[in-house]
Amino acid sequence: MSKKLVIVESPAKSKTIEKYLGKDFKVLASFGHIRDLPSKDGSVDTENQYKMKWASDTKSKKTISDIANAMKEADELYLATDLDREGEAISWHVYKVLEAKKLLKGKTVKRIVFNEITKTAILDSFKHAREIDKKMVEAYLTRRALDYLVGFNISPVLWRKLPGAKSAGRVQSVALRLVCDREQEIEDFKPAEYWDVLAKFTTENKDLVEAKLYSFEGEKLNKLDISNETQAKNILDKLNNAKEYKVISMEDKVVSRNPAAPFITSSLQIDASRKLGFGATKTMQTAQKLYEGVDIGKEGTVGLITYMRTDSINLSNEAISGARKLIEKEYGSDYLPAKPRVYSKKAKGAQEAHEAIRPTNFLRKPQDLKPYLDEDQFKLYELIWKRTVACQMASAKFNQATLNIAADNHGIFRATGFITIFDGFRKLYAIENDEEKSLPKLNEGENLNKDKIEINQHFTKPPARYSEASLVKKLEDLGIGRPSTYASIMRVLKTRNYVRVEQRRFIPEQKGRLVNSFLTNYFKDYVEYEFTSDMEKQLDSISMGEKDWIKTLDEFWTGFKKATEAGMELDHQDIKEKITQDLSHLLFTDDNRECPKCKEGKLELNFGKYGEFLGCSRYPDCDYKRSFTHHKGEEDKPDFEDNILGKNEEGIDVWFKEGPYGFYIQLGAANGKGKSKPKRATLPKGIKVEDVNLSLALNLLSLPKSLGEYEGEEVKTGIGRYGNYILYKGAFTTSNKSALEVTLEEAIEILKEAEKTPKAKGRAKAAPLKKLGKYEKNDIAVYSGRYGPYVKCGKVNATIPKDKKPEEVTLEEAIELIKAKKEK
Repeated sequence: MSKKLVIVESPAKSKTIEKYLGKDFKVLASFGHIRDLPSKDGSVDTENQYKMKWASDTKSKKTISDIANAMKEADELYLATDLDREGEAISWHVYKVLEAKKLLKGKTVKRIVFNEITKTAILDSFKHAREIDKKMVEAYLTRRALDYLVGFNISPVLWRKLPGAKSAGRVQSVALRLVCDREQEIEDFKPAEYWDVLAKFTTENKDLVEAKLYSFEGEKLNKLDISNETQAKNILDKLNNAKEYKVISMEDKVVSRNPAAPFITSSLQIDASRKLGFGATKTMQTAQKLYEGVDIGKEGTVGLITYMRTDSINLSNEAISGARKLIEKEYGSDYLPAKPRVYSKKAKGAQEAHEAIRPTNFLRKPQDLKPYLDEDQFKLYELIWKRTVACQMASAKFNQATLNIAADNHGIFRATGFITIFDGFRKLYAIENDEEKSLPKLNEGENLNKDKIEINQHFTKPPARYSEASLVKKLEDLGIGRPSTYASIMRVLKTRNYVRVEQRRFIPEQKGRLVNSFLTNYFKDYVEYEFTSDMEKQLDSISMGEKDWIKTLDEFWTGFKKATEAGMELDHQDIKEKITQDLSHLLFTDDNRECPKCKEGKLELNFGKYGEFLGCSRYPDCDYKRSFTHHKGEEDKPDFEDNILGKNEEGIDVWFKEGPYGFYIQLGAANGKGKSKPKRATLPKGIKVEDVNLSLALNLLSLPKSLGEYEGEEVKTGIGRYGNYILYKGAFTTSNKSALEVTLEEAIEILKEAEKTPKAKGRAKAAPLKKLGKYEKNDIAVYSGRYGPYVKCGKVNATIPKDKKPEEVTLEEAIELIKAKKEK
């Protein structure tokens, strides 16, 4: 029998699928993309039909080697990467690499896709094997070329004209603009005063009725109509002097509310944020694990949800049938609609037009799976399970009452209330936290007793800053981005330090404001919401074969090339003036820009080694300068060393300092002699001084941090003298992932790869984990040993106690351990 090779994206998925397929199949993971466009000139040849030069990193080269070796032994190749555009592209890359190595001649190559990792779905996918979708690949190539051309051509303009700016991306720049525009709205907001009038009445039966003034002197009142206290008091006097308060109407009607559609990627991220407090990245990482498979005991490892990157709200007939059977059995026929609910979304070119996100088996109830899931997995699975089942349940019914009460001919008060008649889908999944309120049964013409009428002052509030949920919703409404990109957009904005997150809301950093101002002034067309949305539509058209991808790139590149060439010729003074004009309300406390030192020059925006600052226009004759974030009442600071970045959650100052060995973060001021040493974190290589902010500083101070457990042992990550590391069972493993971003799943893969690496023959000299200094003319350092971490000084080794973290051992503590060992 012929041997068959199956390529999937992740190793977690490969193990589950290999179990379903049997001994004739070998399943390998590509670990995502096996090659990409390197960030260097010429990766996309704009003069030669946008030909692309791909490259692979060290890890991908090993993956390619493993796949190539397996292909030599196989007769059939099945490309089973994810079913979206990126998945199609990964399959295409694998195909092209193997084809270049001449390993596919005379062999069967097919593309298979599945929406869930269950035995039925996997086996069924082989019955519907197809070719690689050329049009989807072309849409991917267009998207990748666009991202490269934008990033590679705008970023150098930023570096040269706006020192300290990291880079600009095609979609991320638009998301940054949204955050900055919202911040500008908040800053420009002027609160408006308004008043409302509330009354409390009692019936003959002593029932209390609370009502709000709805109209006055025959005119309906809008929110801002009562704009000051004098007006409010005049209205109050007339209402208090009314001779009677009479019921003029009471209306009861039954209203229905239908359940929401099942989850798509964006709505899952939004609800997970609102109900669970999950960020977009955490939601997608947790959903990925549920999709790829979890060991649930007797059944083994099983995929618990369908593919989580989708913009389709459709459910298969099988899924609808499964949900309806469960509803009737668990909740009764009253909760089952006469006909199945069918949801559809008219989204032209939807990439993932398969199914909504749903459980693979509705009989796997959340509580039954709780012993096998971690806390985050359980919460997200429960959310998905309830939403999907609820979408097939009966409508909720309410009795909605409206009561109108007249105060003579002066005004009408209105009271509303609702009572649930039948909870329907809300038994399982409440969309809103509506507070039920009943009204007593009253008859038209019935008089009420006035208990109290009062006026209350209010002020309008500025629009709220974007949360991850509301930013995802806004991007989706604008048609910007796709299900697979929302989490990465948020992550990039944060890692570039263009925004920070406080109380789960995005606030633009000063660097983000500067970059946005620059882009909106000089690359306005390319950060317009309509332009980016239209580009997404064009990519969809390419994937459906309606538009030529080369022509699309030509149309873009012609104008964009001229814009970037003009950007390189921009005058620095013009840039400073335009940004100063945009951000003057942040830079200056008033219209007076006079230099406080020489009284002759004007303050202007400048860019230096330590970031943006305001300096005197008469420099070098006048050397006055102060930080970009200077506000009225702050002490002028002549330099940028030893700055307080802000406070941590406990209210302790977080300092950014420069020492003899470079820059570092410090928690709290330096303490006096004999007191405990404040916690410090060295600024890692690759992070620029001007990009340091409070959010980054707090992340660095949190290291080393726990990622979770693996096989019953804690896994930690941190940054040491030799870069990022993973600490597991007392041993340090070098990591190619940033300690600030690495996930537990990625750390486990790094540990597994390290285990596979053959060890050198003979006695290789161990590399120290941490050099501490010298003692008695010998180097003293921390090492990782077979039986745990230890310190070594000359020929003397001393085990580090289990209650002491090896990365935290100081020189003084190491010397004491060595002394104690010598005494023994």
